[in-house]
Amino acid sequence: MLIYNTTYHVEDDVLDNFLIWLRESYIPAVEKYGTLRSHRLCKLLSHQQEGTNYSLQWEVENSMELHRWHSEQGIKFNKELVQIFKDKVVGFPTLMEVIE
Repeated sequence: MLIYNTTYHVEDDVLDNFLIWLRESYIPAVEKYGTLRSHRLCKLLSHQQEGTNYSLQWEVENSMELHRWHSEQGIKFNKELVQIFKDKVVGFPTLMEVIE
């Protein structure tokens, strides 16, 4: 099992709209597709700076499934994120392997 994590840095002036988009558009659409499962949304408390940081984590069976999802869906969502929020939201993806 793998964890696909994206850490988002969100500027304060778009924070509310970003969380609405995430909860009402992005997460339901990703769940509907079915490859990424069991999301967890966390607010980062360390490394405070201007803006707010969030971590959105998903479980995915393997890297092949993640690659397929990214090429079929992830690119579309990334374009939507940039179109809506420009450079006020920046995401950094990380892939982790669950070992225990």
